[in-house]
Order: sequence, then structure tokens, then C-alpha cells
Amino acid sequence: MNDTELKNLAMALVSPGKGILAADESIGTIGKRFKEHKIENTVDNRRDYRAMLFSADGASEFISGVILHDETIHQKTADGLRLIELIQKRGIIPGIKVDLGAKDLAGFQGEKITEGLDGLRDRLKEYYELGARFAK
Repeated sequence: MNDTELKNLAMALVSPGKGILAADESIGTIGKRFKEHKIENTVDNRRDYRAMLFSADGASEFISGVILHDETIHQKTADGLRLIELIQKRGIIPGIKVDLGAKDLAGFQGEKITEGLDGLRDRLKEYYELGARFAK
């Protein structure tokens, strides 16, 4: 990506009246949300929920970008369309959450550390090839 493409991307993400949708919940976090509504936390239910979010009428009027979870960037709709393609067809810019979650910090009970720097360069290359254009 060159400087002009990067500037255009940044400007598109901050378009007036639009924002970035954080749809990057971990499997555990989305499971907590599902549990409140008595929805089983399965791969298919997570996929269908996200597909519903990304294809909602009017979504592209208010969403400039969407942050995806690693699981989501690899998923396809029940019809076989990659979720990232569904997002792109709506004119929404796909992004990716690159951290690997909070883990207990060894030797410091109750403290957490965010992991994900190991292998980040290779993951970023893969995510870009899959269609992600920004990262959180």
C-alpha cells in the first residue's frame, strides 16, 4: 500500500456520519452475549449472527469499517460467500483484530498481558491477502 492508498483508506474510515463497527469479539465473549439470549455458541451461530450484522439494511450508510476476529475473516456465509466479500460488497472496509487476547501475567496474580506480537508479521500478510485493510 502506498502513501496515497493509505491516506484514502484513512479518509474513508473517518467519513462524516460513519464509524467503525467492532465485531471482533472472541469466541468466549460472543458466547456470553449468546448465553443471555439462550443461543448456543456454535461456529454456525456465530457465522450467521455476523452475516446478519454485515448485511443489515442501511448498515453501509453508517459503518465505514468493521473490525473482524480471526475466526470471522476465514468464514463463509451459509451460501458459501466469504464474509469478508459480503462486507466489501456493502462498501465497508474490513479490518482485523491482531492481538491474541489477554492472558495471565506469570508471577503477577490477577494481572493480565495482551499477547500477539509473536508471528504478527506473517499474520498481517495473511490478513491483507484475505482482504483486511486495517488492523486494531
